[in-house]
Amino acid sequence: MLIIKKIIYIVLVSFLFVQCGKGNQYLIEKGKVGYLTKETTVLELNSIFNKDSIVSNLALNKADNENNIFSLDDDEYKIFSLEGVKLLEISPTKQNDSLSKIKSIQIFDKNYKTDKGVSLQSTFKEINENYMVNNVETSLTSATLFIDELNATIAIDKRELGLNAFSREEVTLDQIPDIAKIKYFTIWFN
Repeated sequence: MLIIKKIIYIVLVSFLFVQCGKGNQYLIEKGKVGYLTKETTVLELNSIFNKDSIVSNLALNKADNENNIFSLDDDEYKIFSLEGVKLLEISPTKQNDSLSKIKSIQIFDKNYKTDKGVSLQSTFKEINENYMVNNVETSLTSATLFIDELNATIAIDKRELGLNAFSREEVTLDQIPDIAKIKYFTIWFN
């Protein structure tokens, strides 16, 4: 009977570790997105995403870049699930360097969430209730929210704000409707 109790205990503890690991797979924190941290190098991406597909834009354009000394292409790594769903877009700090650390991660998958539940599916109200928006900058097509607590930028399309996409009007926090949806969610590792 004691052996059966030990086996059940080991199975339960193992199950708990597996469940905790799955939760961390999609957790967004300052300096961390899932299993990626500030210390992760480009070389480690293949082992971290070994069950997913990684596409580098430099690999696709290598022949063009060899003949073009003034290429403006950035080294980016796009992560896709096996089903073909785009999960992340990762930019390294140094171009063409496999030992480079990560500069930023743009999130495309709704499963990635902060510990307060903010994800790509969140509205401005959810962002504003859970995080302090430290700054708002306006571009031609969006308003970008800066959240220092996460070292993140969240872009909201100007159409969500009821503005012409190419208006030069500055946007303030009080102009953003509670129901405005996220366009881009980027975590910075600098």
